[in-house]
Amino acid sequence: MNINISIIDQRIKKLAQQYENNIKQQLNTNKTLEKDKHFFLSAAFVLLCIQTVLELSLEEALDCLTEGGNDAGIDGLHCEPPQEGEFLVTLFQGKYKSKLDGTSHFPENAIIKLINTIKILFDPDKLMTLNPQLQVKIEEIRALIRDGCLPTVRVMLCNNGLSWHEITQQYLDSADFGNQVKWLHINHDELVKLLQKNKPIKIENLQLVGKAMIDDETFDYQRILIGKVPVTEIKALFDQYGERLLERNVRRYLGLHKNWVNQRIRESLLDEESRKNFYFYNNGITMICNQFRHSRLQEKNWNLQITNGQIINGGQTCLTIKNTLDSLEHIRLFEETYVLLRLYELKEEDNNLIRNITYATNSQTPINLRELKANDEIQRKLELAIKDLGYSYQRKRDRMNGDASTIALQIAARAILAIWQRKPHVVRSFREEQFFGQFYDDIFNEQLNAAQLLIAVFILRKVDRSRKRGTDNAPRFLPYANYFLAMLIGKILLEKLNISLEQLDHQNFTQAKNLLDHSFQDFYSLAIDKLEEALKKLYGTQTIPLQRLAATFRRGDLLEFLHG
Repeated sequence: MNINISIIDQRIKKLAQQYENNIKQQLNTNKTLEKDKHFFLSAAFVLLCIQTVLELSLEEALDCLTEGGNDAGIDGLHCEPPQEGEFLVTLFQGKYKSKLDGTSHFPENAIIKLINTIKILFDPDKLMTLNPQLQVKIEEIRALIRDGCLPTVRVMLCNNGLSWHEITQQYLDSADFGNQVKWLHINHDELVKLLQKNKPIKIENLQLVGKAMIDDETFDYQRILIGKVPVTEIKALFDQYGERLLERNVRRYLGLHKNWVNQRIRESLLDEESRKNFYFYNNGITMICNQFRHSRLQEKNWNLQITNGQIINGGQTCLTIKNTLDSLEHIRLFEETYVLLRLYELKEEDNNLIRNITYATNSQTPINLRELKANDEIQRKLELAIKDLGYSYQRKRDRMNGDASTIALQIAARAILAIWQRKPHVVRSFREEQFFGQFYDDIFNEQLNAAQLLIAVFILRKVDRSRKRGTDNAPRFLPYANYFLAMLIGKILLEKLNISLEQLDHQNFTQAKNLLDHSFQDFYSLAIDKLEEALKKLYGTQTIPLQRLAATFRRGDLLEFLHG
């Protein structure tokens, strides 16, 4: 048996055992692991793919599961909030084989079904019967489309075997989706690559062109090199090491068709005249390392040896260079196309300096700053205070999230912003990087304490569990209202305790938690009543379509009826 197949099988069996109840609740099923083992293994496999590929917490990944009856071939769905009129939807379909020989291709009929599904899902005027958890997600996407936002779709076809047959590719090529839909294959080998801890990178030969400048006198025990690198060297570097070079880079590659900057980079590379001046048009690449070496007997055209090299700025440029050159038959034309390289040799223990340089070089466009903010002083203080209250604070990414006593940073950010900052619509409508850029100081200010953070997370978790359980007479707005309900329950809890938010601390934390645990259902029912009253004030007694409900909670139209 392939060792990677074994690793993934072992991991998903553990996931299925640990999170059987969570999966049952999310998928609204009465099945059990004992009687329906393959169902849970399949769901756990999709869950692992979602969590690993999208780098989500387990709570967030669970919320993406849609597998079950009437799922239209979609086992998982994640939608990012819109940015500049575009938004990214990632669809997952899993095919997990109990026979662990890794020889099965991804089935052709499943791909054909997905092609037909996509033609309907993203058309707001077409009707489709789906299971409840998928229906609400699709109607929210359709509401965005009606508002004029353009979807880009990634389809992750996941199995523990081989990719699709060559003849199946013809169906994909003839689907006429253009660049708006991208099809990707994820299997046991790819998952293990993503799950593995990356080893330090040693670059044996990075060819500079012309003279370079080295300064090893201005800064104590730190060296700086500024030079010129052919873009063909960048492609070769990424051919060998891939995205391991970007571990410390805070930006994810946004792709050519959803980011105009990357598209401009590609265009300037392909244009014969612009290519000559690419060095001047681009901001260049910033790299850090523990050591770099070159021959001091040469005046120019140095070959660099770099130990533990990491690109901290310019990852977008690098991957666009690689993808552009990969698409061409001849790349010799690019041997005289150059890009600026800044290389900093820093001591391995200089974590603060490395973090600050990384933050400074990327902060002009704050993309996915969570990893940087995780090391802030306030985050370390919260971690210590939360531990004293008997819980674990997960400041940094971790593939396996632990039990209910583990609090993930990104979940805490959402809960605090929605409940204590009273911005539930922001949490639904804004991208994660804005929590850690635009709203970070509001969320994690000096007045925030561990008790407030924990109570906010507990409220949001309880709301999500109740929302997912649902009932036959549950209000139609419930799937879109979790952050609004959490905000209202937070207010009710403080009122029942007869304290202000500032007075909620470690001294009354246990009292607040006990009251929340004991009276949550009462608070939850009261919050639902308040939301129903607010919707009646806004819309009267008319029946509100799901797409309009999704838009209402995304825009926060109800807030003026709920404040006070």
